[in-house]
Amino acid sequence: MVRRERWVALATLALLQIFVVVAGSYLLTHDTADSPVSIASPKPTPTPLVTAGPVLAAAGDGALPAKGTLSSTLAEALGDPGLGKNVGGVVLDAKTGATLFDGGAKTPVTPASTTKVVTATAVLASVGADVRLATTVVMGKAANSITLVGGGDPTLAGPKTVADAKKSKTDPYPKPASLTQLASRTAKALKAAKIASVELSYDASLFTGPMTGPGWKPNYVPEGTVAPVAALTIDEGRSLAGPRFSDPPLAAAQAFATQLRKSGIRVDAQITQAKAPAGARELARVESAPIYALVEKMLTESDNDLAEALSRQVAIKEGLPHTFVGEAKAVHQVLRRLNVDEGVEVNDGSGLSTRNRITPAALARLVATAASPANPDLHSLISGLPVAGFTGTLDDRYGRSDSKPGAGLVRAKTGTLTGVNTLAGITYTAHGRLVSFAFMADEVADAGAAVAALDKMATIVAQS
Repeated sequence: MVRRERWVALATLALLQIFVVVAGSYLLTHDTADSPVSIASPKPTPTPLVTAGPVLAAAGDGALPAKGTLSSTLAEALGDPGLGKNVGGVVLDAKTGATLFDGGAKTPVTPASTTKVVTATAVLASVGADVRLATTVVMGKAANSITLVGGGDPTLAGPKTVADAKKSKTDPYPKPASLTQLASRTAKALKAAKIASVELSYDASLFTGPMTGPGWKPNYVPEGTVAPVAALTIDEGRSLAGPRFSDPPLAAAQAFATQLRKSGIRVDAQITQAKAPAGARELARVESAPIYALVEKMLTESDNDLAEALSRQVAIKEGLPHTFVGEAKAVHQVLRRLNVDEGVEVNDGSGLSTRNRITPAALARLVATAASPANPDLHSLISGLPVAGFTGTLDDRYGRSDSKPGAGLVRAKTGTLTGVNTLAGITYTAHGRLVSFAFMADEVADAGAAVAALDKMATIVAQS
């Protein structure tokens, strides 16, 4: 398998060198990939997952924390009134899976974005870490007609203005595929075939069914929390003006037509939706970053659009309908195959669904599984977890006196919905023992107090 460098800043790496052993299994030096679009497989090859055995032996294998002391301290913290009444928490020894603290470990709780831990596990285990998602242009049915075909890559970058380019001082990671480049390559191929004028259609049929998920609140799309889920979209469904596109595939096709015209190809004013002919000749393609990098971005930034796209890829690979219902079944199918399905009930990939329920034990078990040296294909789940006080959704947390010692040591996925706050991740204890944890609450009245309580508990674990 292709190896890659971790992108975490050098200062963070200095603090987290114990995690580099876990996460530094790939280098960004590859120039080949698997098929760009996940191909349905009725009998996918199982990926064996092993949680037992040496865990980061090079970093040391410290003694377990004193169970009684840890339990009493966490039990008191878990009783913080800011967390509300429906709470659950657990700490597991990553080496053996033994429970070090059980505070309602099997209590089903609305997970919010910690659902993305489930999505990451499923897509890495089923689709694979190095697969890329392709957006292509093929010849259409009629003469001089072409079809823009979406492959489910929501990170496909749309055209940017000069002002946009000036605002961006650094290149994004991972580097997205470019619609402008796709148009340029298409124009080159058309000119080589002596075609100067085309009719354009677009094919977003890879994803089917409703474009919004079960249990989603009606304000999610209008307020910009997520875009309608589509196999063809640019900039995760965001327009340059800011709002989400109501019809992402059409908006992408219109932007593509504009870029083709700039490249010297005349495009008919009417752009239609049509399924690409089977076996159609490909004119051009662009490909996303590999799945492992997309998983890292999804987890670090808690990217809802990317989570839904990756979850849909699991449905495609597992040979199930390419819908919300299909992706949920596919994810459970993968988790069952890996024997980590207990305590997981999901209806989407992002965690926006209020119908999702996951136990703390299930989340902590998934994180421990991904951290094991026996499961290298899952390590980008760990490297994608935000670093307390430094990156992603934890960059502005862990500044309080009772959580500051956890900064740079705790890596965890956050979860936030109205009335819901969760945290699931991994850390080394003070004696060098690798442990995973999950703390969850879904009847929260004061979000600020809940976040402070969750960060305090993770810090207690890191100091144990």
